[in-house]
Amino acid sequence: MEHAYSRLLLVFSVLALSLGNQGVRCQLTSDYYDETCPHLYTIVQQHVFAAMRAEMRMGASLLRLHFHDCFVNECDGSILLDGSDGEKFAQPHLNSVRGYEVIDAIKADIESVCPEVVSCADIVALAAGLWSTLLSGGPYWDVLLGRKDGLVANQSGADNGLPAPFEPIDLIILKFNAVGLNTTDVVVLSGAHTIGRARCALFSNRLSNFSATNSVDPTLDASLADSLQSLCAGGDGNQTTALDVSSADMFDNKGLLSSDQGLFSSPEGIANTMDLVQTYSDDGYQFFYDFVWSMIKMGNIPLTGPEGEIRKNCRVVN
Repeated sequence: MEHAYSRLLLVFSVLALSLGNQGVRCQLTSDYYDETCPHLYTIVQQHVFAAMRAEMRMGASLLRLHFHDCFVNECDGSILLDGSDGEKFAQPHLNSVRGYEVIDAIKADIESVCPEVVSCADIVALAAGLWSTLLSGGPYWDVLLGRKDGLVANQSGADNGLPAPFEPIDLIILKFNAVGLNTTDVVVLSGAHTIGRARCALFSNRLSNFSATNSVDPTLDASLADSLQSLCAGGDGNQTTALDVSSADMFDNKGLLSSDQGLFSSPEGIANTMDLVQTYSDDGYQFFYDFVWSMIKMGNIPLTGPEGEIRKNCRVVN
């Protein structure tokens, strides 16, 4: 087992290097800050570890922050910008996306030792893309760095471009395609739903008035459906439950949301994604391998050109 895991680490490093050489506007590398900010990895690791020790759920929150940043305006840290017209206040993010204060704390410490060197976008990629996954039991890989921070947020892009958990699989695939990701990426990145929590508003469609013939989604376990109905009854939709009730804080190949269920039970899922879901269910190593590949691809949609900057404060442009 130990030798197999070591081989995976080597392969993940090679994947990072090979993808780093593919067509980004400015070269991303895993050693980008080795000379200019050598303590970066240690600072990020310490803050993520402390945040997850205080609340294990924070690992999933940081991972989601990275995903939502990359899907809007590329991986440019624009989700961190304050302002009523910012991405923070887009519908998919209200009472949902969290972890901003962890990124603020990391940035403050980094600015004290290497000011105006490390972008907020890279901090998110390291904190969310690597340490939160690793500390939740997931794989390690060499994160590519060298992004710039965006100058503007894109609230309408967040409202319209992000995949929603209640959307049909074919529409979710199209939204992934729009940012250069494919059907395999849809399945494997949905694996991030194996950790963290979801609000009732995101799965209540499965609990009542599901269809003309079924009040409750028939693919949902009956006892789980009863407990979720009790949790969500009479609330405002913001009550939360674990996305994976069997291992809420452990990164694995299991997974509450309609989109996850649809990957293997909807007509679109049966046609496009069911075989992949079965593969990952049977083979955890393959799931980890493909998850790393997809995370590197997603993180490789960066803002690296002259239009970006290195923010001094992640919440405002310089």
